[in-house]
Amino acid sequence: MSRIVHRAKARAILAVAALAAAAFAPPLLAGQKLGEVQGARTADDIYAKTCGYCHGRNVGPIILGRAIPADTVKYIVRHGQNGMPAFRPTEVTPAELNALATWVEKSAARKQEHGY
Repeated sequence: MSRIVHRAKARAILAVAALAAAAFAPPLLAGQKLGEVQGARTADDIYAKTCGYCHGRNVGPIILGRAIPADTVKYIVRHGQNGMPAFRPTEVTPAELNALATWVEKSAARKQEHGY
């Protein structure tokens, strides 16, 4: 076989391998960039990258400083409500959600946030 045919076969095999690797790769978490290794995220990090995008910016209601019970936060995050989407455990892990819900419940209001 010619060298061109061998190269074409090699490229095809590499392309299939890359697609297979992408198909079996774990999904990205919210706020994670492709190729970024996701380490432990603090509740403040999760809020800033996932929740704060809407809450406190005239898109969703302000949630900090309102003493929303942690169980309510967890339920709404997992199931969604009105215009808010549900977040899967691959986006916010159960441990992260527990920490986030407690953090939101105990949080103080932030004067830079605005909305309803």
